[in-house]
Amino acid sequence: MQAPWLWVVFTIVAAGAQTLRNAMQRELIGTLGSVGATQVRFLFGLPFGVAFLILVRLGTGAPFPALESKVVLWTIFGAVAQIVATALMLAAMRERSFVVAIAYIKTETVQVALFALVFLGERPTPGLILAIITATAGVLLMSWRKPVAGVENSWKPAILGLIGATFFAFAAIGFRAAITGVATPSFVMAASSVLVLGLAIQTLLLLAYLSAIDRAAMLAILGAWRSSLFAGFMGALSSQFWYLAFALTTTARVRTLALIEVIFAQLVSLRMFREGVSRNELIGMSLIVIAVVVLINS
Repeated sequence: MQAPWLWVVFTIVAAGAQTLRNAMQRELIGTLGSVGATQVRFLFGLPFGVAFLILVRLGTGAPFPALESKVVLWTIFGAVAQIVATALMLAAMRERSFVVAIAYIKTETVQVALFALVFLGERPTPGLILAIITATAGVLLMSWRKPVAGVENSWKPAILGLIGATFFAFAAIGFRAAITGVATPSFVMAASSVLVLGLAIQTLLLLAYLSAIDRAAMLAILGAWRSSLFAGFMGALSSQFWYLAFALTTTARVRTLALIEVIFAQLVSLRMFREGVSRNELIGMSLIVIAVVVLINS
């Protein structure tokens, strides 16, 4: 029997690892482009995903499960959605600060709750609804900026971020449906199996795309293998823990708690990119913390 709070630990670890991966990918955008930096997450994450699966097999003794067509189709849906979402997120990062781009992306929580209800029949509780509203308000407050005289405000990063959030919501729904559909008593084996399948699909799709459209980016990826390796490891690690959390609780609960990534992003932004903290960001982070407390205790 699993501890009822285990999904909370998995989600926090996943959010921390994802923040570091996003920071590394942002650094790679200049040399690899948005699609190339997206591929780094999958190409270099796949070997680590396979390693995680082997360790799970050895550690639990659970056999590798046979993946039914429904599981494969949901994984393909989630994998493609995640590719699109990641590329849009990185494109948004080119337009605005690291924290603001992440804040736009994290508006996915409301969409996740809606899609989970429609596709998976996961009904949100009153406490979850309150947490979603509070956390989303905090995220939107963090992303708001006063107009600056002589500087034209562009809607492009907001549009990129919001559409990216939709695709991240689709990805979460797809992977949650795939993981819960795996025929195995081990939730760890289910999560690890879908992770490897998803990474393999994403790697092959982007390899085909880059080989046909942008071979120079493919060569650049190989040239930046040292920094890409860390991004790949963090990508695989974050996905592993996201999927473990998805195996234990509803998609909306996981993605709402995942909003603490915005706070992690602020810390990384201060450390790596020297981007300051505004009053709105402090208030927004406080609202997110309140929402997390409400969520965990609901």
